[in-house]
Amino acid sequence: MTGVETAGAAVSVDEAVAAARAAFRTGATRAERSRWLEALAASLEADRDELVALAARETHLAETRLTGEVARTAAQLRFFGAVVREGAYLEAVVESPDPGSIPPRPDLRRMLRPLGPVAVYTASNFPFAFSVLGNDTASALAAGCPVVVKAHPGHPELSRRTAALAAQALPPGWLTLVEGMEAGRELVQHSGVAAAGFTGSERGGRALFDLAAGRPQPIPFYGELGSINPVVVTASAAAERAEAIGAGLVASFTRDAGQYCTKPGLVFVPRGGGIEDAARAALASAPASRQLTEGMTAAFRTGLGRYSDSPGAEVVTEPIAESDASAPSLVLVDADEFLREPAVYLAECFGPVSVLVRYSDPELETLLDALEPSLTGTIHRGSAEDVTALAGRLGGRVGRLLFDGWPTGVAIGWAQHHGGSWPATTASVHTSVGATAIRRWLTPIAYQDAPADVLPAELRDGNPLGIPRRDA
Repeated sequence: MTGVETAGAAVSVDEAVAAARAAFRTGATRAERSRWLEALAASLEADRDELVALAARETHLAETRLTGEVARTAAQLRFFGAVVREGAYLEAVVESPDPGSIPPRPDLRRMLRPLGPVAVYTASNFPFAFSVLGNDTASALAAGCPVVVKAHPGHPELSRRTAALAAQALPPGWLTLVEGMEAGRELVQHSGVAAAGFTGSERGGRALFDLAAGRPQPIPFYGELGSINPVVVTASAAAERAEAIGAGLVASFTRDAGQYCTKPGLVFVPRGGGIEDAARAALASAPASRQLTEGMTAAFRTGLGRYSDSPGAEVVTEPIAESDASAPSLVLVDADEFLREPAVYLAECFGPVSVLVRYSDPELETLLDALEPSLTGTIHRGSAEDVTALAGRLGGRVGRLLFDGWPTGVAIGWAQHHGGSWPATTASVHTSVGATAIRRWLTPIAYQDAPADVLPAELRDGNPLGIPRRDA
């Protein structure tokens, strides 16, 4: 048992989970896990050209974009290697006995420990960064959790090749690949799986979330789902730089066929402020592009049809020659029409389209009240403009609040938060990017009056491993 799919021999869910459980029982030190993550990053880089060519054939994404994504994925792996070496993620606390406290306090020592084997459901739109060795896998391995990866059908050969590379860098059972829709359902219900991570559609994520919650012993399900990522352009910002904002918007929502979870899908622009004209002009030179799968292409066209069927909306689409490509589009609508049918415009349309809602200042507060939570929100403001109140209103509905930029592109770091309330994610207190993504795969344990030889090294007297720790 190698723990991955080998040529001609698909591993069953039972076999994959059994291998992961065996690996978890054996365990691995923080130093070992850090070295594995470094080795995985090096393996990706060494085989970059082959992997990129394979990904380009399966996904229609440009090789330049994919090459950059390999670099990001290697950086994520190394980043989590550093996180696990540093040790602050353990949240270690040592409290000495205090018989004078009320009630008396015994010797208490607390830290986070790994949950157990986890399931990772890979994304279609990031065949490296949110796939077999993507952010969920990297953070889970860093936490000490073996991973069973459910491959995405949009890039099966790439998934198998990446898993084979992982098998060369990891001991058996630490990463296993399974395929197929039925395997995906079986995996989240398997009694040996302790948690699951998912990046994909709201419908698919909700189905798996319900299965995870309906188990005899429910497990955490960390799903990143739909997001429209609202943008507010103030009148002052429009007066100062309408052309730049309009061009930047089109560049952001058409990037890689609009297949980003952080695509700005809903933009509130001041009526008559020039943003609409600038966006129309930029749209004329925006390229058509193929989407990842035929199903996504069909869903995008259905979504555009919903806008076209709304009598108060104008859909602006540049003509294209390629029948299998998706044309970038703008949907233009007044605030009163948006408020008449908000569900039409709040539904995510995955692809190169953005909805521009024309507003006057008295209407903006009502428009913001209609929003559902999203991964990101953005404010474009005038120079020296005070947007404190606006930031408070929009910030209450998003996981990341940006100013004077665009949300596509999620940096890796300790301060990053890539999350939000439903329907953006299933667990608003967690992130799927950044150092604290590791927290999803950990659970606390407190030791009371424990003998020294029982304690993990991270909690022993003198802090022998030198990790960041609170001692009281």
